[in-house]
Amino acid sequence: MTSLMANDADLGDARVMPPKEALAAIDRVRAAVAGFIRGKDGVIDLALVCLLAEGHLLLDDVPGVGKTSLARALANSLGVEWNRVQFTPDVLPSDVTGVSVFNQGLGAFEFHPGPVFASVVLADEINRATPRTQAALLEAMEERTVSVDGTTHELPSPFIVIATQNPVDMAGTYPLPEAQLDRFLMRASIGYPEHADEVSVVADHHAGARVSSIVPVMDPQDVRGLIAAAADVAVDPALVDYIVRIVAETRSFPGVTLGASPRGSIALLRASRARALTSGRSFATPGDIQILAAPVLAHRLVLDVDGEARGLTGASVIADVIATVTAPQPDPGRPSSG
Repeated sequence: MTSLMANDADLGDARVMPPKEALAAIDRVRAAVAGFIRGKDGVIDLALVCLLAEGHLLLDDVPGVGKTSLARALANSLGVEWNRVQFTPDVLPSDVTGVSVFNQGLGAFEFHPGPVFASVVLADEINRATPRTQAALLEAMEERTVSVDGTTHELPSPFIVIATQNPVDMAGTYPLPEAQLDRFLMRASIGYPEHADEVSVVADHHAGARVSSIVPVMDPQDVRGLIAAAADVAVDPALVDYIVRIVAETRSFPGVTLGASPRGSIALLRASRARALTSGRSFATPGDIQILAAPVLAHRLVLDVDGEARGLTGASVIADVIATVTAPQPDPGRPSSG
């Protein structure tokens, strides 16, 4: 659980941004990305929450709805490097993580970093890679390091993987097993745009708009400051208890054969802190937990045959759990939702 429990040591001497300053910086990123990814503010916010919670995002979506553009727009607005890996069955682990090559001039091996050595990595159609290659990427996501020939190489900070799966064309794919799905902080989809938003996107394309034209609104040190600020968000012990009760309820829910693990509890806590910061608050609320419960927990559930026959989904189970588990009463001096 290394990457979900704590990565504060990776932040170095990053300055913790005050909530108001953090919100202003986050709003600049939102505006920069939303200027290119039209009508998808919810997905943009989830990507930002993943980034600030030091997690990774899995997008289930059909081709052409803006998955690559989202990753590029986010990277450009943050002023960080990004890479895209197109997964196919012949992609090897070394094609992702890098390889040591013998340099005859130096008489020694030199490490050539793979595309995973970037702050924003788009893992396109991750389910087309073989399990061995999937495991190599997921190990890098979890440990935030790459080990080659006995040498450990640190990945950059900030670091987020945005992986995609095509939910329609499943021929020749290797579905991610539950243990690997659990490594993603959130699972979401972009979806088709509304009519007006699609008209705007097509018009911008006709006018020559390019995602590469997005101007950075911060730098990597600023992003590390935001991550440190998210880790500094206050969480009342009653909210921690609320998170654990929600997760525990998934384990005994009728129709669920495998509920969320403690990693899910930790993920929901970290995501709730990050969402509080993106809402301009220095404290988390029950509303943060309720809004994020489905994208954080739904993909961690495994339904049994009876549950599937009854039409249950991970999202519907989480919705029922949220309706059942009593939320703690908010502090009268604080708002009840973000």
